[in-house]
Amino acid sequence: MVLRALRSAGELGESPSVAELAAVTGLSRPTVEQVVESLLGAGYAAVAGGAARAPRVGRPARRFRFRAEAGHLLGVEIGALRVTVLVADLAGRRVGSAVRTVAADAPAEERLALVAGAARTALMASGVPPDGVRAVGVGSPGIMAADGSVRLCAALPGWTGLPLGERLGSALGAPVLVENDANAAAVGERWRGAAAGCDDVVMVLAGLSPGAGSLIGGRVHRGFGGAAGEIGALHLLGRGAAPERLLSPDGDRPLAALDEAAVGRVLERARGGEARAGAAVQRYVERLTHDVTALVLALDPELVVVGGWASGLEGVAGPLARELSRYCLRTPRVAVSELGAEAIATGALRLALDRVEAEMFAVRAPAGG
Repeated sequence: MVLRALRSAGELGESPSVAELAAVTGLSRPTVEQVVESLLGAGYAAVAGGAARAPRVGRPARRFRFRAEAGHLLGVEIGALRVTVLVADLAGRRVGSAVRTVAADAPAEERLALVAGAARTALMASGVPPDGVRAVGVGSPGIMAADGSVRLCAALPGWTGLPLGERLGSALGAPVLVENDANAAAVGERWRGAAAGCDDVVMVLAGLSPGAGSLIGGRVHRGFGGAAGEIGALHLLGRGAAPERLLSPDGDRPLAALDEAAVGRVLERARGGEARAGAAVQRYVERLTHDVTALVLALDPELVVVGGWASGLEGVAGPLARELSRYCLRTPRVAVSELGAEAIATGALRLALDRVEAEMFAVRAPAGG
């Protein structure tokens, strides 16, 4: 409670005294003094310079600040074509980043080495020593097990069965939390994006192989086996065309399954009024509506956020909302991701911060306070 108050004050640029912390928390002054001493010893708090705000007789009260620099976090996205690493302090403020491209067919060992290298680069550029990392969050395609291993992943070669958390934990020297990429994106959008303030959210990673993550009551919904939201194969139920064919203006020549630039060009041409591209986007929106409707009918979210790696997705949100209104008993709001290409890494960063906050806030007030 005291640490939360101290950190909140820091976000406002304030350094409270013991008396002010006691007033905010409702704890007694002796109790707050004991907790503050514990926080000073643990390195989460420091004495701030400056006297009390109002003139007073005697020695000015000591003021304290939250030490956001006491540790750092990494948020990592591992994708088919790139790796993104974000660095933040204990207040969640970003202090650095690194992005690396990778071949779609890169073996698992090469991809893991790229992640470790990008993390080292980001830390060095941020002035953060490797042993200053308190936790790492990772967003990756696939179905994840509770122990951080990959149960199933068709998108990345050699990923199925990989002990991802264990391997990255050894490489980075910190606890690693592994999450499905769409789930991580949902967390990121709720923290700092389009879903801020929403507890019931469906996050759609639109693309040639769409996936979805969902929040119910503000918490990630993974399902019994971690496979909730895997909507990419729903078209097989109706034996419909695959997305790479639907989005192809040429019809008979499907797009390459991971060709981001090609998808972006189709969306741009559709916005420019080209009829064939517009028809391709409409076919894709109808397919995406089929996928998203299944989740909306089952979960009744307040908001559907459309994101993913293709540029130009703002042209998809409106048509998707109109199509959903035709099939859903209650049509949710539809918004485009505000975090864009960093949604997954941002959500992974939030997961790492959650882990560290649980440790920090375990410093409790003594009994009787």
